[in-house]
Amino acid sequence: MELGFFTMPLHPPGRNYIETLKEDREAIIMADRLGFSEAYVGEHTTDLAETIPSCLMFLSSLVHATCRVKLGTGTLNLPNGHPAAFAANVAMLDNMLEGRLIVGISPGGLPSDMEAFENLDRDRKAMFLECINTMIAIWTGDAPYNIKGQFWNVSTERTLIPEIGQGTILKPYQRPHPPIVITAVEPFSAGVTAAAARGWEPISANFLLPRWVKSHWDKYTAGCAQAGRRADPANWRVAKSIFVCEDGKAAQAYGKGENSPYRFYYKQLLHKLRKAGRTNLFKESKDAPDESVTLDGVVDRLVMAGTPEEVAEQILALRAETGDFGTLLYAGTDWADPALGKRSMELLAEKVMPMVNRAIAAEQPLAA
Repeated sequence: MELGFFTMPLHPPGRNYIETLKEDREAIIMADRLGFSEAYVGEHTTDLAETIPSCLMFLSSLVHATCRVKLGTGTLNLPNGHPAAFAANVAMLDNMLEGRLIVGISPGGLPSDMEAFENLDRDRKAMFLECINTMIAIWTGDAPYNIKGQFWNVSTERTLIPEIGQGTILKPYQRPHPPIVITAVEPFSAGVTAAAARGWEPISANFLLPRWVKSHWDKYTAGCAQAGRRADPANWRVAKSIFVCEDGKAAQAYGKGENSPYRFYYKQLLHKLRKAGRTNLFKESKDAPDESVTLDGVVDRLVMAGTPEEVAEQILALRAETGDFGTLLYAGTDWADPALGKRSMELLAEKVMPMVNRAIAAEQPLAA
């Protein structure tokens, strides 16, 4: 099992913005040093707790600060922009990273962003599909472009000057384009099937109960079957909120206690999802009343916290419940205590994952 990193990111609104930007960069630089395979960063424009408005711009700041980790957009909220701009900016960053880019895409999930970009009442799923289809057409096509859609048109037919390069959009470093992933945030997500049918891979969100994460595998398998390809667990990424500490009592306090940054994270998220009528994500049964969803219950069910040995057991228990998956994405949280936040990442990489992978290897029969 590979180890990756995924951060929205989410910090208390009162924190100094320059400090949180530096902290988010430091976490990914640490991930690179510790051998994490991937690191994803989210974006939102209208949120004082989630304060990276452009994940592409943020990731560009890490091009020369990292050397091994693949960097991912987590995600580009496609209805909020223009496909020509997305295509060109992704291509530039892919070249800057010399192929270390993964493109995570979504319709976006923050209502205030939707309102600000004037798509709150529009068909954002249709916009999302048109945008990525246009981006792929740009990456795989040649100028002059004449791509017509319901929401955007992209043309350089009237202004193309091929002998000097005018009218042509950059190609990505990776051909025909970087790998594409989607983040699945709903139980039994139909989007996972549609994505897999197109050769894209899923990330199961860290705020989904394990039983709903499990539902994504069948959807992924169905999409792979439509495309005539094998569904490989190695291509499935599962995000989890994890805190590791040598002291078990301190692990529970920092991971789940009243002043825990993990508790703050889920308090923010629960408030947003309750307002949006989406508490179903936290329910063991769709018939359970909304009142049954409490912050204590959410934190207890969704945060893994403990010593290295305890967390290794929890990861293996998750895998037993969801089925095999290829990459565990450590969900980044605010470093309320920087020493504990950094040490958690170190322990996960250096102690926990070796234990997990030894246990997984022991399940496999020895080759004859």
